[in-house]
Amino acid sequence: MIIINDLNLQYGNKYIFKELSARIGEQDRIGLVGVNGTGKSTLLKIIAGIQETDFGVVTRSRHATIGYLPQEITAFPSGRSLYEEAESAFGNIIEMQNRLEEINLRLSSEDSGSAGYSLLLVEQGELQHELERADIFRMKSQVETVLSGLGFSEADLSKDCTTFSGGWTMRLMLAKHLLAKPSFLLLDEPTNHLDIESLTWLESFLTTYQGAMIIISHDRAFLDNMTSATWELSRGTLTAYKGNYTKYLVEKELRMQVQRAAYENQQAQIQQTMRFVERFRAKSTKAKQVQSRVKQLAKLDRIELEDSESTISFRFPPALPSGRLALEVKGLTKSYNNKNVFTDISFELQRGEKIAVVGVNGAGKSTMVRLLAAEITPDKDTIRLGHNVKTSYFGQHQAQDLPQNLTVLQTLSEVEGDRSVTQDRSILGAFLFRGDDVDKKVSILSGGEKSRLALAKMIITPANLLIMDEPTNHLDMMSQEILQEAMKQYDGTIIVVSHNRYFVDQFVNKVLEIKDGKATLFDGNVSYYLEKTRESRKVSLLPGKPQSEAVQSTDAAPARGRNARQAQAQIRIDKNKILRPLKIQADEAEKEIEKYEARKSLVESYLADPELYKDQDAFADKSREYKEVGRRLERLYATWEETQARIEEAEKSFGQDAL
Repeated sequence: MIIINDLNLQYGNKYIFKELSARIGEQDRIGLVGVNGTGKSTLLKIIAGIQETDFGVVTRSRHATIGYLPQEITAFPSGRSLYEEAESAFGNIIEMQNRLEEINLRLSSEDSGSAGYSLLLVEQGELQHELERADIFRMKSQVETVLSGLGFSEADLSKDCTTFSGGWTMRLMLAKHLLAKPSFLLLDEPTNHLDIESLTWLESFLTTYQGAMIIISHDRAFLDNMTSATWELSRGTLTAYKGNYTKYLVEKELRMQVQRAAYENQQAQIQQTMRFVERFRAKSTKAKQVQSRVKQLAKLDRIELEDSESTISFRFPPALPSGRLALEVKGLTKSYNNKNVFTDISFELQRGEKIAVVGVNGAGKSTMVRLLAAEITPDKDTIRLGHNVKTSYFGQHQAQDLPQNLTVLQTLSEVEGDRSVTQDRSILGAFLFRGDDVDKKVSILSGGEKSRLALAKMIITPANLLIMDEPTNHLDMMSQEILQEAMKQYDGTIIVVSHNRYFVDQFVNKVLEIKDGKATLFDGNVSYYLEKTRESRKVSLLPGKPQSEAVQSTDAAPARGRNARQAQAQIRIDKNKILRPLKIQADEAEKEIEKYEARKSLVESYLADPELYKDQDAFADKSREYKEVGRRLERLYATWEETQARIEEAEKSFGQDAL
């Protein structure tokens, strides 16, 4: 168990933590959330003992072991292979085993009635428990399983660990923590350098993990799948919620509603008391009552509303009109240093389609989108844009490529377009660059600020085909949701690479898998793609003969009948897998339409009230809301109609026999 008691941390006049207290049990699975800069990583370091605090603030169980994965690490020392470095994770386990042998020897000579004997028995039991958890006798197979699950190949095992890039080095550090199986596993953005396959494996591994976990992650799906409690850091205070991230959002909204109601009630009471004081302050007959009310106000424990955290707020401009075909790729081939990256890849994208590019790290996802964005050239000119298609590209390293000598405002003003300085300032304000922030040099911006600036630069570029490589890097959860909503509403074509499943699942309708130099196009979102490929792997791993041979029978007629029934059943399964996400999307659109139609009716009733026109500010607010609701409904109607058309098309393609 770990107990945090009255933790305070202050830099200048700003409190990072103020009287923060918490308790972490041996089986807790906690998601630590909060906008960037609230101190999440600092809190993990304090819990891990890396950043010191006053004595007694953090108390840990005597035999508690802690594994801490930071966002960034330095390189490993040279001289060890990948396998040897991973195996070193068992060093503390071997030490515990030596200590257990020492205790066993001492127990054989210790007086069984002494206090020392009892203490040794307790320590013996704790050590045996830890060694059983570690499964020390399966070290080699554990090392190979974990490294393989995180994406390392068999050939990598003998390579010097210093030859791996930063992302793979982070995977190695993660592997060492998983192998060490600490009592408390503290993970700071563990998914940042993982592809979808490795991320899926990690989730499966952590599901059976026996210790406690605290996870910082901007991947909502990962938090939802891994955690059962949520800690929110905001303005120096920590609030604990039961449930994963999605449940936390619901509970937080309910708590905020209660808090707002209590605040408004208290404010009404304060105003009533102040009116009494002001009215009777000069009357001697009321002096005693006035003084009593003043004292009441002074002693009042005032409720303070939590200020909403700043987030980016924007939408993409309407897509430029274009032909029906957005992009055509035929026989795409690309090689580096005589090594093929892609060979003979072909696919098409239609106007308005939104596609996620997936694959393991090193498969060529970034190379693919850079080719499509004309950032690099293929070996053969086999990429053709549709009529009047204009691209806008956001790359993984786009933020680093910004001109370092320019200010934030100058960087945006360089983008072509008929915009005033005031308009550029408004756009930057939506991305949290306000006041003097726009005069900062790009060279002094943080990674997150540079990413926001690069995104701002992208959205003001007129286009109808957005190509984005990891756009959510350095964005907190709330900012991701704003970007996600903007991409959902965008009426152009989108090609996006992202390891964040929840982010892309909300708006993509196709998946392009890059694997072994080839590309395969799947209908549906990433969750459907993962389900489909998972089933394919299960079939390929079935023992015995191939499926085509396994269904053979000496009785040909029954076999044909059975095969026919199996084929029909498979058709129904395939149909359901395609139609189910579409029907869910249609249902969600219908629910949203109902919600906004009800809101529209309510706003219309306000606008029909003659009293509203006496308050010009209120009238202006309701008018703006009415227009916004109308625009939202138009987009929802279009989404619903498009989804229904796709449902009808899918049903026709399967025919009546599949019903």
